[in-house]
Amino acid sequence: MINQHGGLSRELVLVDGLSPADIVLLHRGALRVLRSGIDAAHLDAYSDDPWPPAVLRSCEHALSLVREAVADGTRSRRTDPGMGIDIDIHDDAQFDLLDLTPHTINAEGWRGHQLVLSASDSGTSLWMALTQEQEAELLSRLQPQGIPPEAITSSALRSTAPDTTP
Repeated sequence: MINQHGGLSRELVLVDGLSPADIVLLHRGALRVLRSGIDAAHLDAYSDDPWPPAVLRSCEHALSLVREAVADGTRSRRTDPGMGIDIDIHDDAQFDLLDLTPHTINAEGWRGHQLVLSASDSGTSLWMALTQEQEAELLSRLQPQGIPPEAITSSALRSTAPDTTP
């Protein structure tokens, strides 16, 4: 796939059978690798499972962002408070909220009009569009943590790429 900046990227997905701890590490690694190229990020403060204690503070912080947006008029009071929470990926405190990504029903990262990261189904689904350099960086981050390169595979092999139309 050729991205909007003219570079080649490959669509990769999470393989089945990883431990919950490895899934968390993989999501976090992908977010760190993609961070500089993400213009907009959104997440839902809902999970199919109980939130792990380690992310409860992040969940509350995400919901406080919604309350602030409602109070300042940038978000409608009628909007579901747990859905589509905008995250400023360049703000370190808000970027840290993305530790919810491996547990949420939906999180997305966008570069312009191109989806580059989609996480859903409370950690069981992760799709990402990575350049060769980003893929190499992700694998180098995961290897010391004992996560093999086979933990991600081409989405063409699995046909699970999300719809990327805005």
